[in-house]
Amino acid sequence: MALPHIERPICEPVELRPGAPVRAERVRQGREAAASEPFVHFHDVHELVLFGRVGGHFDAADRRYALAPRCLAFVPSLQHHDFALAPGPRDWVLVQVEAAAGEALARAPGLERLREPFCARPGATLHRRLMELARWLAELDAADPLALPLVELLLRAAVRAPGMAGAPLAADGDGLQRLRPAIDRLRRDPASAPGAEQAAALCALSPAYFSRRFKQQVGMSWSDYVRTHRLHLASRRLLETTQSIASIAYDLGFATPSHFGELFHRRFGLTPRAYRRQAGAVAPHARPCAAAVKGRARAPRLR
Repeated sequence: MALPHIERPICEPVELRPGAPVRAERVRQGREAAASEPFVHFHDVHELVLFGRVGGHFDAADRRYALAPRCLAFVPSLQHHDFALAPGPRDWVLVQVEAAAGEALARAPGLERLREPFCARPGATLHRRLMELARWLAELDAADPLALPLVELLLRAAVRAPGMAGAPLAADGDGLQRLRPAIDRLRRDPASAPGAEQAAALCALSPAYFSRRFKQQVGMSWSDYVRTHRLHLASRRLLETTQSIASIAYDLGFATPSHFGELFHRRFGLTPRAYRRQAGAVAPHARPCAAAVKGRARAPRLR
């Protein structure tokens, strides 16, 4: 059985711990790959996705971009976005850059484009060079002193790619910004996530309007989003820490470990214990590794 979390690492809220300023992963999926589920989210990291084969769309900054082979997508830290990938063969390289390092790069001359999300499609030659840089980066240790200079070179090449036009998603300019206070509260403390009424109050909206707007913008109810967020945080902790299952459950606000296990199985088709065990067999690169991170822990990231 394939691990959905491992197979779909571009749709994840991510928090990189200090000591891992850069992360790069190559992902390939075959003909059996299903369409990805919508899950609007954000990261503390800056994210660049370099696609090979792909179909579907990318939503960011209240615009929708049609994904095409050889395109790329960039999302700055804390920008809400979503990838909806079409079924079938697809591949990409995912590059994530720690927030402070990414913000410093965005202030550098010539990299101003990194301050906003964008989707672009480089020509064949530029795409080939981008992929070579990204593959090199993926082979480096996280603490290698070449990592950040290589990321800068990669981003300087990426911003040269011609931009793709996106279609407006919403009539109002606020988009997800009206919902951000509630989502930010969840991100800061997932174990004490506000209920729907409190979330509405944080956004200065009535409960009914908040629920309707959240469903429209995000594609799921507030309670479903909270549960999904917690479950995907848990999935990363299972993969990348030695924390006990009970500790993960309580730390993320689940009522009991058994309730957590039931919800986790419903979401991923595996118990937390089986997920952790199968991840060790299928994707050892996703677990903490002294050679990869010089003994420093890596934070959970989601879907």
